[in-house]
Amino acid sequence: MTYISAFAVYLIIWWTVLFAVLPFGLKTQDDDGETVLGTVSSAPRGPHMLRAVIWTTIVSALIFGFLLLLTRYFGLSIDDIPRVIPDIR
Repeated sequence: MTYISAFAVYLIIWWTVLFAVLPFGLKTQDDDGETVLGTVSSAPRGPHMLRAVIWTTIVSALIFGFLLLLTRYFGLSIDDIPRVIPDIR
């Protein structure tokens, strides 16, 4: 795997994990009981993007490292995935 393709795979993993991590720890204005005038009560209380980006980077690095371990050191590839759907001929 070249560096550019490894970076592309990491970037895809990072964006996917970002959208999975965003709702964790999110508190709404209704949870705090302080709704700002002109906003809905389900709006987020405050920005938590820095925390989400840090967690996304950590989780993505762990997933990428696991995939790198499987492909580089154990030699597994797409061809090693067992067939789930039978071959109908």
